[in-house]
Amino acid sequence: SPLDRELDAMKPAQALELSQEDRKRLERWLRAGKTPQDVAKRVRIVLLAAEGVSNMGIAREAGVSRPTVLMWRKRFEAEGPETLWKIRPGRGRKRSISDETIRAIVEDTLETKPEGATHWSLRTMAKRHGVSRSTVQKVWKAFGLKPHRTKTFKLSKDPEFVKKTEDVVGLYLDPPQDGAVLCVDEKSQIQALDRTQPGLPMKRGRCGTMTHDYKRHGTTTLFAALDPVRGRVVGECYPRHRHQEFLRFLRRLDREYPKDVQLHLVLDNYRTHKTKAVAAWLAKHPRFHLHFIPTSSSWMNLVESWFSQLSLKRLKRGAFRSVAALKAAIMEFVEVHNRNAQPYHWRTSVEDILRKVATC
Repeated sequence: SPLDRELDAMKPAQALELSQEDRKRLERWLRAGKTPQDVAKRVRIVLLAAEGVSNMGIAREAGVSRPTVLMWRKRFEAEGPETLWKIRPGRGRKRSISDETIRAIVEDTLETKPEGATHWSLRTMAKRHGVSRSTVQKVWKAFGLKPHRTKTFKLSKDPEFVKKTEDVVGLYLDPPQDGAVLCVDEKSQIQALDRTQPGLPMKRGRCGTMTHDYKRHGTTTLFAALDPVRGRVVGECYPRHRHQEFLRFLRRLDREYPKDVQLHLVLDNYRTHKTKAVAAWLAKHPRFHLHFIPTSSSWMNLVESWFSQLSLKRLKRGAFRSVAALKAAIMEFVEVHNRNAQPYHWRTSVEDILRKVATC
């Protein structure tokens, strides 16, 4: 009778066998915000079945029919968790765009450019093929195409790239016991910029504001030496960026470190580091050893990482009414950094670097 069939449907079904690994996997899918709703519903069906809930109870809780519950139980037992993501042939929403159109969109994106532009946009590509922008977006997403984005690169052409890389990276990975490694560079032409009008402070629901235009009050150049082992920085500001200022900074380093400590300086190939006056001074101070990074490889000098922190945390949003105020702000940043200095760890081997360069 109908009553008997209803009572039979209400009986607890045999619990679905679920391994601990599969259970954790299903629970992870259920928690993930990017899991499609239909997949999440199937996961709930399987988890409830594993708890021994009746098929009718699962149907009510999941908002599906009892035959649907039986189908997913059967498919899971036969094929495992991956089947919850599959759509059987003939089911689901029918595709409204042909394979030929998809192929044409992909080929045009990769091999052509629109007239008067450097890359395709959703609008221009949709207009070309008579489809909607959302269709183009789905095709690009499916094939991993992002014509609106580019990445910059610079490949070193230094004929001594391998030799210099081995020298500098060797210092980072195995610093000398009787000396100190110092990453030295100059951050030139730092502008003392003042805003033309005062901005508004940050408050709840609104970020701080600042005018886009500014007043220039002069520039300064920061000479800095980073000790990656201790994380400390020696810095000094000078009005110009010449070999004379570089020599003054070398004398500062000579005073900062005990005379019995060998100083290994990692430098770029800027001409102020290689003048005759600098070479003559170094000849009189043999404890200074210069190690030049390959050309177009500023990323190999660890002080560049510290410079980026200086720009981001102190200079970018600052307002300076004079060069003196700018210098004071820079030296304050150096002092605060040194109070909480942390080592800079270089983790990339020479082999890894050469492997990446070879792919270019």
